[in-house]
Amino acid sequence: MTKKTSLMTAVAVAGLLAVLAPAFAANDNTQSDQKFALEAAQGGMMEVELGRLATQKAASQAVKDFGQRMVTDHGKANTQLMQIASQKGISLPKALPANMKQERDKLAGLSGAEFDRMYMSHMVKDHEKDVKKFEMEAEKGNDPALRSFAQETLPTLRQHLELARSVAAQVGAGHGDHGHHGSKSGS
Repeated sequence: MTKKTSLMTAVAVAGLLAVLAPAFAANDNTQSDQKFALEAAQGGMMEVELGRLATQKAASQAVKDFGQRMVTDHGKANTQLMQIASQKGISLPKALPANMKQERDKLAGLSGAEFDRMYMSHMVKDHEKDVKKFEMEAEKGNDPALRSFAQETLPTLRQHLELARSVAAQVGAGHGDHGHHGSKSGS
């Protein structure tokens, strides 16, 4: 009788797990989507703030122009993301987290050619990470609105990355382009 009870218990637990597994997976996907939205919002705010700094502190006109493009493009994307988050009941941050504030403050203390190099190096690294995160959400996101947002924003981020690599090379930024020589997009 004990073996039969154990077998029935095992079957019941297996059945319960089979029923609950999709719910847990959906919850993981929901958390993944929310994490994407949070990180995209923080990154977008940072791009706008650093872009404003670039328009004020950069020595190179190419860096100033790049900074203005970040303000414009990321400002637009931030507005779209806030609308989606609002509809989904996702709470997005209103201010930068401490680590991003430190990075911003570090750049704010620089000016001229030194600012140009540090800012553009940061922009290359940041956009490399952004493209990967947006590609992941565009391919595997669970929430249709966030997935669509990622798909629509990705071409712009790819243009930003190519432009960041080009401007970084012009100003001698240390990060460079890591040997990536993609086609120049019409930006």
